[in-house]
Amino acid sequence: MADTKHSTMQHPKLTRRQMVQAGTVGILGLGMNHLEQLRAETANPQSHKSVIYIFLSGGLGQQDSFDLKPNAPVEIRGEFNPISTKTPGVQICEHMPMLAQRSDKWSMVRSLTHPHNEHSAAHMVMLCGKSDLPVGFNPSMPRPTDHPSLAAITGQMLPMQNNLPPAIILPEKMIHRSGRVIPGQMAGSMGTQHDPFFLKASPFNSQTYGAWPEYGFHHARGAENSKNLQFQAPNLSIPEGMQISRVKARMELLHQIDSQQKQLRQLQELDNFDRYQKRAISMLMDEKMKDIFNVTQAEGKSLDRYGRNVFGWSLLLARRLVEAGVSLVQVNLGNNETWDTHGNAFPHLKNHLFPPMDRSVSALLDDLDERGLLDDTLIVMAGEFGRTPKISLLPSAYELPGRDHWGKLQTVFLAGGGIQGGRVIGASDKIGGEPISDPQTPENLAATIYQSLGLPKTANWSDLLDRPIPVYNGNPIAGLT
Repeated sequence: MADTKHSTMQHPKLTRRQMVQAGTVGILGLGMNHLEQLRAETANPQSHKSVIYIFLSGGLGQQDSFDLKPNAPVEIRGEFNPISTKTPGVQICEHMPMLAQRSDKWSMVRSLTHPHNEHSAAHMVMLCGKSDLPVGFNPSMPRPTDHPSLAAITGQMLPMQNNLPPAIILPEKMIHRSGRVIPGQMAGSMGTQHDPFFLKASPFNSQTYGAWPEYGFHHARGAENSKNLQFQAPNLSIPEGMQISRVKARMELLHQIDSQQKQLRQLQELDNFDRYQKRAISMLMDEKMKDIFNVTQAEGKSLDRYGRNVFGWSLLLARRLVEAGVSLVQVNLGNNETWDTHGNAFPHLKNHLFPPMDRSVSALLDDLDERGLLDDTLIVMAGEFGRTPKISLLPSAYELPGRDHWGKLQTVFLAGGGIQGGRVIGASDKIGGEPISDPQTPENLAATIYQSLGLPKTANWSDLLDRPIPVYNGNPIAGLT
């Protein structure tokens, strides 16, 4: 019989935190043999290329933001005036003064076009980078035959770094107030095991839109206060003394993984679930994660710089994530299709939507630049479509006019990732309705993103039948670099 005292002396002493971590590993179905691999992944950070895709759900009007038409008739030009930017000859809306001051850091494409005027269809093409709709498309929910999203393809194609998934979507999944889950966000024909990770920092609230919780916002009523507004990124640390039985309840990310486990069991793909387990526990074990996600407690200077609202916190978190090793962060700046300005467009844009967007995106540009990350981080800002040239009024819902959906044209904002500042690609007609030069497609925008991530032109993703499908369906937008 082995000497008990001697045997005990041969084992290293474990702290309470290490034992809690080890116990959590057991709960999640990992053996101790996984630990060295996870620690090795953390110990060797590597430089990488990143993309932050800022998605303005609802559709930003090009004539009211980056492509004003001051000489058009009043029913076209709207209420806003253009201002000069730092780039000679380039003007944008007067209510984006901070971005105007930084035009040497960003460029824009004024000629992106696709054929869809309905929200769900347009989300699909702009989030997946394909202009055609998939077989069996359902505007009310994602379908297994959908095109995979940019985030899903990135997640399959690129490796995890520093215990973080290759692609993360925040601060929430896009769900309309009617309960419609916006298609185009998921992995579709790639398989549910490749669905992106969603960091649910701003829980779905059917009554609010926009830059809560600094203020609530409603399409018809404007700014309003609400007691239900919150922003709480997942706490991925394990507090001292925390009972193991409570770990999963405290981890928002693990709630998602539990749901995915059930789906994967139905598909008998438990080997793939083991991959999700490893990712989750590796984040739990990494002490650095606590500081990365706790953005609302950042230093006051950073909070003031980005803005103390969902726009600011989300983009600060995006910067921290790409700095930590995430390849693609999609930031959904707008619950309930916030930018869908059918009515009350001009006061809402001026007072409630442009200010937090202008401040937070400008802060992101400056922050990445100061940290030496801008050259390796592409920033893309777009919506699902633009808005109609002609202003209209829906008197049953709004007191003041706005613009309707318009897939034929939108302006896309791009910065970093080797893109030269001050460039204007393409042009629209005199009313901002259609491209008249250098038209671009969602396929070309997606190709620009994939190229920035370092994916080769010959890259393929794999569907559920393990068939190779080309990643690229277009060419990177020329003239930006």
